Amino acid sequence: MNMKIIYKKNDIKRFISNLINQNKSLNIKIEREVEKIFQNIQSKGDKALFSYAKKFDRCKLNAKNISINKNKIKVFAKKCPKDIAKALYFSSSRIKKFHLHQIPKNYKYKDSKGVILGSQWKPINSIGIYVPGGTASYPSSILMNSIPAKIAGVRKISMVIPQKNTKLDPIIAKAAEIADIDKIYRVGGAHSIAALTWGTKSIEPVDKIVGPGNIYVTIAKKKIFGDVGIDMIAGPSEILVVSDKNNNPDWIAADLLSQAEHDINSRSILITNDLAFAKKVTKSIDLILKDLPRSKIASKSWENNGKIIVIKKISSSYEIINQLAPEHLELAIDKPETILNKVYNAGSVFLGRYTPEAIGDYVAGPNHVLPTGRTSRFSSGLGVSDFLKKITFTKCNKKSLQLLSNSAIKIAKAEGLDGHALSIDMRKK
Repeated sequence: MNMKIIYKKNDIKRFISNLINQNKSLNIKIEREVEKIFQNIQSKGDKALFSYAKKFDRCKLNAKNISINKNKIKVFAKKCPKDIAKALYFSSSRIKKFHLHQIPKNYKYKDSKGVILGSQWKPINSIGIYVPGGTASYPSSILMNSIPAKIAGVRKISMVIPQKNTKLDPIIAKAAEIADIDKIYRVGGAHSIAALTWGTKSIEPVDKIVGPGNIYVTIAKKKIFGDVGIDMIAGPSEILVVSDKNNNPDWIAADLLSQAEHDINSRSILITNDLAFAKKVTKSIDLILKDLPRSKIASKSWENNGKIIVIKKISSSYEIINQLAPEHLELAIDKPETILNKVYNAGSVFLGRYTPEAIGDYVAGPNHVLPTGRTSRFSSGLGVSDFLKKITFTKCNKKSLQLLSNSAIKIAKAEGLDGHALSIDMRKK
């Protein structure tokens, strides 16, 4: 039996248990390095920032060349191929249309005691977007992170991206232009997260940082939470595909590899009810990997983390889905809604045989910044509300305060907070 395929109940239980209980502790050595980077940025500012850029990215930065303003972004964007620019505009229009539906409503009402109550949503003032610049280029991430922020009303959006020179990829520039990014800083890594958090002479601090990065960026974001907001602690990408034998095995193989090519730590899992189909998928994967440009990464990911689970009934797949709580879930079956209705833990779901997860990465509309590492059990993908904060308000008049005061004073005194009670009681007289 192919080691990638498991079908015995005990083996499936063991696999799920191992995945759930895997060691999620972050690398202690890297944590210490990040702490040192933080200390240097806080004490030395730009000097440390430029030094780290030279060390990690081999890019010579200074106060004059670190930033790219809107006018310069437009200059670089002019060199973007027209067909790609057209695709980016198409993508942005769909992302915008989807996220416009997410705008929450303010409310205000008067209760039976005559108290006026309500809630108002206010945008975060400024955000920083981290865009990876390592093994691949991600213009789609610029759109996904910035468009919901713009819809929310965020006033200022800065972007950091590691660069090896003072040029800017025209495709990245075009995405930044479409997204109406205010300023780009040619720097990445944990040092850019520190600079966005506390500020340096060259980089203005922000109120929230969003966007995925490598392990250094992930640890940095975890450590700065509280000083600024963050979107989530993003881990390696994941896909869980549910498929019966009526699919083309090549399609399903490609779907699994679409996430495996992201990173050697990405996870691709297939659930099917047909052993013969499972074997066909593994063969298709081997064939596709021979020609895939990022086959070195995808092969290692599939080898280390890939798995095919064979169960008796597709209809019971929701039980495993909810346990694994995947970032991406494909239900490549007829009537996928029957399973969707029983799914409670997933970042984003792709329904039917003609909805590959990859379409969601670019042009479907929903956000592709999603909870990983089973965090979809308690969190959601990035959206407009992530860039808003809620302010509640209360208004009493003399009569309504009288009607509330007795209970409030009793609770305050029960808690031993007589000053609270006094504050209310004085207004009764």
